[in-house]
Amino acid sequence: MPELPEVETVRRGLAPHVEGARIVSVTQRRADLRFPFPERFAERLAGRRIAALSRRAKYLLWHVDAPQGGEPDALISHLGMSGSFRVVPDSGDGITPGAFAHARGIAGPHDHLDMELQGEDGRRTHVIYNDPRRFGFMLMTPEAGLATHKLISGIGIEPLGNAFGPDTLARLFDGKAAPLKAALLDQSLVCGLGNIYVCEALWQAGLSPFAPAGRIGTQQGRGPHPAVRLAEAVRDVLNRAIEAGGSTLRDHRQTDGQLGYFQHSFHVYGREGEPCRRRARSGRMCRGVIARTVQSGRSTFHCPICQR
Repeated sequence: MPELPEVETVRRGLAPHVEGARIVSVTQRRADLRFPFPERFAERLAGRRIAALSRRAKYLLWHVDAPQGGEPDALISHLGMSGSFRVVPDSGDGITPGAFAHARGIAGPHDHLDMELQGEDGRRTHVIYNDPRRFGFMLMTPEAGLATHKLISGIGIEPLGNAFGPDTLARLFDGKAAPLKAALLDQSLVCGLGNIYVCEALWQAGLSPFAPAGRIGTQQGRGPHPAVRLAEAVRDVLNRAIEAGGSTLRDHRQTDGQLGYFQHSFHVYGREGEPCRRRARSGRMCRGVIARTVQSGRSTFHCPICQR
């Protein structure tokens, strides 16, 4: 499942092509993905302008201006397990930006939606949604009701937002006996974090995934406070992953079809049995070996020596 960096990578790749563009037409090649497409979906979008493209947690939010006599809408889209967008110029000269890692035809069996857009410069572009497993979805809701939509209303704080920090983490986790990793994965507390980046952030912060989350605000020790280390690690891991294009495990693609390469920088995830890469201030390497433990049905990768 794509995590926050993958979705943010897609948003940044799509934004220059879709923001400010008018939707000329929508070709819908099936009635549903994970859920049915909204009623009269193609008809309702045609002729309208995409005012902005934003992200909330793992959702892409397409903000569409009001039709004549109507109100603005928001399109909520999720990539599911294998969803991806690609951008193709109307001239058919090639795919922009970049080239696909795996070639796919515009009218291929998994190209379920094709939005033809006209930019402010008059040029036309196709934004095509491809999803072999069809676990993704697209829903519409009035812009005025977006914050109270059932998919959005219960989402926690954004880990890359201004409000996220050590004090916020300590407050959110106060009194919680759940393991620290489980608390970080709780989307009602901190949104957009998934298994990969939580494992990486906890390793970077030197914190045990099994420790009670409530200890984060009271635990003392040498060096920076644990809540400070964790908040900084979460931000750093996410920002580095976004810069690298996300993890792209298995099916995920960026908007140009290229694979992301952050997985080559993993310190613990998927490295069971390999030496820990942490280097102490003395210059010595940690003597630990990366272990894998099943925690709430998910693989937790950690170093038993340096993550306490």
